[in-house]
Amino acid sequence: MSFYHNHGGRYRHPLEEPSFDKEGLDGYSAALAEVTLPTVRSEEEIRRAIEMGLEAAPSIGDRTISCFSRGELPHWAGINTFLKMPYLENVHEVGQYDIAILGAPFDIGTTYRAGTRFGPQAIRRISALYTTYNYELGVDLRGQVKICDLGDVFTVANIEKSFDQITKAVSHVMSKGTMPIILGGDHAIGYPCLRGVAENVDGNVGIIHLDRHVDTQEKDMDERMHTTPWFHATNIPNAPASNLVQIGIGGWQVPRAGVKVARDRGTTILTIHDVEDMGIEKAAEIALEVAWKGAKAVYLSFDIDSVDAGFVPGTGWPEPGGFLPREALKLLQLVAKEGVCAMEVVEVSPPYDISDTTALLAVRAVVDVIATMVAHGKIGGR
Repeated sequence: MSFYHNHGGRYRHPLEEPSFDKEGLDGYSAALAEVTLPTVRSEEEIRRAIEMGLEAAPSIGDRTISCFSRGELPHWAGINTFLKMPYLENVHEVGQYDIAILGAPFDIGTTYRAGTRFGPQAIRRISALYTTYNYELGVDLRGQVKICDLGDVFTVANIEKSFDQITKAVSHVMSKGTMPIILGGDHAIGYPCLRGVAENVDGNVGIIHLDRHVDTQEKDMDERMHTTPWFHATNIPNAPASNLVQIGIGGWQVPRAGVKVARDRGTTILTIHDVEDMGIEKAAEIALEVAWKGAKAVYLSFDIDSVDAGFVPGTGWPEPGGFLPREALKLLQLVAKEGVCAMEVVEVSPPYDISDTTALLAVRAVVDVIATMVAHGKIGGR
């Protein structure tokens, strides 16, 4: 066996100096940055797990392990909250946290395949696969931002009453100065979520919406459904249509009734082909310009079906030709650099999912947005 490797037309011994700038790689700087991250909360979690869950059996050599699982490890065990963050039963204490996760298990606004009422459960369950540390961003969420899980909004078998419940829940979190992240649920929840946000913002709210569908009809089958949220959201006085930007739109599931509203109201629409032509960076630049123009805050709506159907089978309206997962995540990070006041991730339908891939991408979208905001000083430190 040869220990030499082809390099630039010659064979180089592996002990020779590399031909590239190792210190110029993101991987190198990320490895150096890890040592600067705080560990206080991780250590507190270990102490709490041992105190609450008993010390491990004497045969266990690693004495940070408890008898009952009470923390991040093992990933397959425990009661699943989002990222195994603390479950906050008393919602009146939410102001002690930077971010609150809440589920909106609602799918009676669907017009085809139901199942998104199980989205929050699926997202929380597969979130246990992740740690709280991201290598590239150099962020450890456990140590740098306070996150709690409030559980789910009590939605009922009535669209408008469920909307009222969701609005009240989101508004309560916002009123305490905490950022709500809502796990859907179908996209009908965009309207009540935005309504809850807008009543707590002293000024206009912009909307950045990633989707394959415009969702701007007034009604669908005589009701406010998951095809209608942005018609009603942009009727809210401080959420004007001029601050709505929709990215990734296209295909064969964009109802003409919604297109007419978008045209009449002058909203900004970028098709997936626009994004292809201009690039993710320019698309993000346009999104930020439109959403933030004269606005005090921006709401982020991520419909999982904005991603190509081959990567997200578990959704109510799968559509080929959308974003690649890496493209969607990059766009979300670029938007999050400027900060968002709230975020929803919608249309995860576990009955149609395969190996949790759709739910996993929903988790990744949320943690990437949070970590980007932490890395750019837009949230954290409470």
